[in-house]
Amino acid sequence: MAICLRYAHQEDEARQVMNDGFVKIFTHLHQFRPEKQHQHLVVSFKSWVKKIMIYTAIDYYRANRKHQHEEVDHAVMHKAAAQATPLDKLSHEELMKMVQTLSPAYRMVFNLFVIDGYSHEEIARQLGISVGTSKSNLAKAREKLRKMLLSRYAELYSRYER
Repeated sequence: MAICLRYAHQEDEARQVMNDGFVKIFTHLHQFRPEKQHQHLVVSFKSWVKKIMIYTAIDYYRANRKHQHEEVDHAVMHKAAAQATPLDKLSHEELMKMVQTLSPAYRMVFNLFVIDGYSHEEIARQLGISVGTSKSNLAKAREKLRKMLLSRYAELYSRYER
């Protein structure tokens, strides 16, 4: 589910991607061939499942990108103990929520490049965009995240100023 959540804007989209991915996995299970370079079947199967989930998320994005708006919802939940420092208050969950607020195009490229380690050439091929567009979307995604983080830190630090 974690992979699906990284690519989806909302939890129900992630569930849909995950369900579609599992349908593909069970439908094509007979096609699974362990890679010879892996000593353990589990490692190979895990990477096969991960790849299917990523490709399913990409397919979902392609099918729905014409219906999605570029507007983003900047609502980020703020939960932390009163004694926590600003850095402590910024959890992994909040960072992932920030990534999810990116437009679908920016979020897809960011996840594929930063989290899943794909090259711009691979991303361009998978999404049907140019390498330049992939690089541009990544730069814009990073800039938007940087601004969100700066805004978040400014908000957190202002609470500690006297």
